[in-house]
Amino acid sequence: MNIIKLDAIDSTNSFLKEMISKQEVADYTVVVAEYQTNGRGQMGALWSSNKGENLMFSLFKDLSKHDVEYPFYISMAISLAILKTLKTLNIPDLRIKWPNDILSANKKICGILIENVIKNRLNSTIIGVGVNVNQTKFCDLPKASSLKNITGIHYNLDEILGSIIKDTKHYSSLLQQEKYDAVKNEYEESLFRKNKPSTFKNTDGLLFSGFIKGVTKYGKLQVILEDEIVKKFDLKEITLLY
Repeated sequence: MNIIKLDAIDSTNSFLKEMISKQEVADYTVVVAEYQTNGRGQMGALWSSNKGENLMFSLFKDLSKHDVEYPFYISMAISLAILKTLKTLNIPDLRIKWPNDILSANKKICGILIENVIKNRLNSTIIGVGVNVNQTKFCDLPKASSLKNITGIHYNLDEILGSIIKDTKHYSSLLQQEKYDAVKNEYEESLFRKNKPSTFKNTDGLLFSGFIKGVTKYGKLQVILEDEIVKKFDLKEITLLY
């Protein structure tokens, strides 16, 4: 396992992408930073973190010898890997907020950004992960929390990283064995607000109610609306409100 530790970098995902463009990169190469000056989340959102207090890393996964027909399974697998690690730390009320935010008791403790590398086909993927670990104050982020805020325990970042990598290999193995249904079923069982009355906002800013049923193999959210109609939404089409 190749782990590259950096003091500060604009973005670990960007660092890995530049590495890939210049040289061969080994499977499961990991870039860890104590501080990111331009950390990124889903939909272009910035990921802010105090230096040295949280776990920020990007992982390179070689897919050249493994045909991944539906890329969203990568997102499901890494979400479940992080969930598995956090469960061993006894973090309570863990859920996945579609598509891949990790929550504990309605508070966001982890974000994931996946950037696939296409060379005629899906060749590899860069998985960026930010876990709020030992930071205790989040200015202007009322929905954010950390492992330390939740349990009162100060954690070793390297130990959590090692556990996440190990659990990522476990779920990657399931995909390689084509156990897609097992991964999808476990992901859906872990979905935040599944089968509960929930409020959503569409691209026009209109609010509507529905029940989360699950996801499609393409990663679209399945929502049961009025009259038992099931509608599928892409990430850019809908926002699940807390």
